[in-house]
Amino acid sequence: MGMKNKMLLSALLLASSVVWAAPATKAAPTGIDKYELSSFIADFTHFKPGDKVPPLYLTDEYTIKQWNLRNLPAPTAGTHWTYMGGAYVLVNDADAKIIKAYDGEIFYHR
Repeated sequence: MGMKNKMLLSALLLASSVVWAAPATKAAPTGIDKYELSSFIADFTHFKPGDKVPPLYLTDEYTIKQWNLRNLPAPTAGTHWTYMGGAYVLVNDADAKIIKAYDGEIFYHR
């Protein structure tokens, strides 16, 4: 086997192993799920579900009462929506911890 053929065979084997090892891709989220955030930044601080919300965002001024107009799901008993740094955040009333967050762009979802 000539050198050219060996190089071609090596390249094909390498390419096929890369394709074989490639991870499966997830289907793109649909509906409002595509707006869900695993983390966000507000007031120069990085937040994620489970973090405690600063007292400012627990005030009536930041509480979102018309959540349906912003395309947000209804808050469950003992929770409410607030707005932090461009994100809509579902907060547990008992301990002020973040349950879920959505990108502010959900407002325009149709």
